[in-house]
Amino acid sequence: MSIIGWIVLGLIAGAIARAILPGKQPGGWIVTLITGVLGALLGGWIAATLFGINVNDAFFDLGTWLFAIGGGLIVSIIWQAIVRRR
Repeated sequence: MSIIGWIVLGLIAGAIARAILPGKQPGGWIVTLITGVLGALLGGWIAATLFGINVNDAFFDLGTWLFAIGGGLIVSIIWQAIVRRR
């Protein structure tokens, strides 16, 4: 999958991660989209490094989406922790 594919996947995964997390999240939709893209990249890295899964093969693979959404959740939780400390 190209970098454009990861960006599109991250945008969608970020919106899904925001819908999953309870409560009010800091930042607007721009922050959500950025954390989604970063989360998709993180999820792809975790899948490749820890589990040996090649997520670059298919855009519509369920594993790719699950790892992207999971990465989006991780980045969103970290972002919430950083912003709430201020």
